[in-house]
Amino acid sequence: MTIKIKTPEEIEKMRVAGRMAAEVLEMIEPHIQVGVTTNELNQICHDYIVNEQDAIPAPLNYHGFPKSICTSVNQIVCHGIPNDKPLKSGDIINVDITVIKDGYHGDTSKMFFVGKEQPHARRLVDITLECLYKGIRLVKPGARLGDIGAVIQQHAEQNHYSVVREYCGHGIGAEFHEDPQVLHYGKAGTGAELQEGMIFTIEPMINAGKRHVKLNKHDGWTVETTDRRLSAQWEHTILVTADGYEVLTLREGEKI
Repeated sequence: MTIKIKTPEEIEKMRVAGRMAAEVLEMIEPHIQVGVTTNELNQICHDYIVNEQDAIPAPLNYHGFPKSICTSVNQIVCHGIPNDKPLKSGDIINVDITVIKDGYHGDTSKMFFVGKEQPHARRLVDITLECLYKGIRLVKPGARLGDIGAVIQQHAEQNHYSVVREYCGHGIGAEFHEDPQVLHYGKAGTGAELQEGMIFTIEPMINAGKRHVKLNKHDGWTVETTDRRLSAQWEHTILVTADGYEVLTLREGEKI
């Protein structure tokens, strides 16, 4: 495993890319309404990234992925492909954005509610965000990757949810996915030691039911819960600083 330590110049480019990814999520929020299709959301985000930000939507054609964003609705865990099915009241949706600016990636995702919120869905979404924040708050030089996974797993399972194990966070920079892998479960005190200048994503996928997932054999991308119960995910890109962390994809008004 070769974990890249970013130079100050690279970190500055990552800040720009991260801020842009956050701006796409801020921009798309008012468009997420009952009746809109995820294809329409994809087009709006694509046009914004390409025309307004003069950037590149990283998912488009990445290993053959056909769209510019990922839209994962209800029991879809991750890598949902935008389509022509209208969103309905009570749905939850994860919108996952990665932009490339000046050769560097910013990667973030957020959960949204469509129409009327269901209390059980609100609880899952909130606990998943708490899992992300608990993981982020442990980031500092000398901490270990296992510390992040352990606190996320503990919080999810204390709330009677389960952690998806097949997909994880990752190092990021000039490459979309770099070392290390950032697991959302595990044992504190294990794994790679964090160093100043490392940049990676934390992106817990938490299921309301069992942790087991299946990959859609037809499209080769869409991952859903095997029990068809809801799944939620939030994601940020994190820089390890001299004394802690910086969230490169922080949205306006967001407090960790």
